[in-house]
Amino acid sequence: MVCFLLIVSNNNYHKTVFLNSNNALTGGIYNKVSTFSDYIRLSKINDELSSENTALHNILLENYKSTIDSFSLYKDTIFKQQYIYRSAKVINNSINKQRNYITLNKGRLQGIRPEMGVIANNSVVGIVKSVSDNYATVISLLNSRLKISARIKKNNHHGSLYWDGKDYRRARLIEIPSHVDIKIGDTITTSSYSSIFPEGLLLGVADEILPATGGNFREVIVLISNDFNQLSYVDVIGNLLKNEQVELEKEVEK
Repeated sequence: MVCFLLIVSNNNYHKTVFLNSNNALTGGIYNKVSTFSDYIRLSKINDELSSENTALHNILLENYKSTIDSFSLYKDTIFKQQYIYRSAKVINNSINKQRNYITLNKGRLQGIRPEMGVIANNSVVGIVKSVSDNYATVISLLNSRLKISARIKKNNHHGSLYWDGKDYRRARLIEIPSHVDIKIGDTITTSSYSSIFPEGLLLGVADEILPATGGNFREVIVLISNDFNQLSYVDVIGNLLKNEQVELEKEVEK
């Protein structure tokens, strides 16, 4: 050790080699420590990213309903906001049943209510079924009892999307008139007929066009945009004007 120190101390070349080797060693150790620390912080980072994503959703123009007309110039953004988003984490999920449900880690105390829409990656996941103080259950899109009002994006023709209980990556779009132009790869989104979801949320793309069988309508197999086997974080959507719309429609039905 003494000889080694004397050689390094008295020879510039050996000193340089030693310092470079030492830097490489310590740099590698620091890199490993940093990588391990980043891994430990992944959960916190994901929570932060989910919250930031939800905040961005809340300021999108599509979430606001214009109140400007010839009689009023009321520009209060809180007054005219129509949709509000809350982030949540998936803590339980199933894809292998006929009626699949999802459990979220937020509930009544965090502003979650029944019949709120649930999305991930700007694509439909399901609808809130019931809530407790700190948890919520969601009827998954992969539930044979759930139907979503849908439309073909390119021509605005409407239909209903439901899951037939078979392939968890595919659903069926029904009530499409036979004369409607639809091709494989066409985008399917939510329609304006829903009081739960904003118009234009992604549902999937046409994967197979089934021939009309003895009627004026045909079905389309849709490749679902979300992979429900990888759900982690979601956004819960509240329509601030939903009650007004529903009550008015009930009056018409009476």
